[in-house]
Amino acid sequence: MMRDDGALAILLYDGAYARAHYAFVMAAGALAIGRPVIMFAAGRGVHALARDWSGLHDAGDDALVRARGVAGMDTLRDAVIELDATLMACEAALKLCDLPADRLLPGVQVAGVPAFLEAARGRQIITL
Repeated sequence: MMRDDGALAILLYDGAYARAHYAFVMAAGALAIGRPVIMFAAGRGVHALARDWSGLHDAGDDALVRARGVAGMDTLRDAVIELDATLMACEAALKLCDLPADRLLPGVQVAGVPAFLEAARGRQIITL
């Protein structure tokens, strides 16, 4: 199997703000050092890729994070997009969460698990 050294795939399956925030921290950090990133949001994690991410559990924690001088979700998501991460949302999860694809961030690909696994082939995979 061919390995894409340094490339990272992040599987975000949980809809908790803390996990979603950290997924974007990891993605931004990897991209900042030149590691390509794919992020696949599944389960309730798809809310992290919605334009309005308030569907995340404990989304209100973002105000405290920002008040303490840490980058909030909007800043991190903007950075990840600007640094050209590949963002994917699970088609089945969108249906389960009743989240229409047109409410996702621009550029988010709607895909199934096989498409994510193919894109992630040879990459280090982190699950949050």
